[in-house]
Amino acid sequence: MLIGNTSSQAQEKPIASDYPKVVGYLSAVHPLITFDKNGNTSNFNGSYTVGFPTGINIFKNDKFGYSFEIVPFINSSNGTSKVNNMLFHPGLLFRYPNNWTLYTRMAFETSGRYGFTPSISKIVYKAKNTNFFVSIPVPLRFGNDKPASIGFSLQMGLTF
Repeated sequence: MLIGNTSSQAQEKPIASDYPKVVGYLSAVHPLITFDKNGNTSNFNGSYTVGFPTGINIFKNDKFGYSFEIVPFINSSNGTSKVNNMLFHPGLLFRYPNNWTLYTRMAFETSGRYGFTPSISKIVYKAKNTNFFVSIPVPLRFGNDKPASIGFSLQMGLTF
């Protein structure tokens, strides 16, 4: 009987896991409006800024993971454009049913600002090897002799 149990246990195959799982993404982020103690600033009033977040998500399981993105921002005003800021954005992500994800990111900008960026994201279209997502980042920023601020942005992109 001991031999029979041992041989049946040896024949059982371990269940394969899809985790950890690595997912990359490319996107564009459009800051819409920023509020601070001096009032508000909208993106399309006198200049235009767009960022290009590129990142990697490492999922520990189907509900939790780590994310790191780098975001170069390009500003266009008075007929010229330039990269005016780079954002380093590490954080944790929490997946929810129906393709919703909450990102909780720290923020470190080359402009000298720092803070946090909570963001809610939704996959709106799934394909075989890519997904299209829409996200609403809410940057909270401090430092560099400027007043604390809160903003709202629109981000759209592809995961692969």
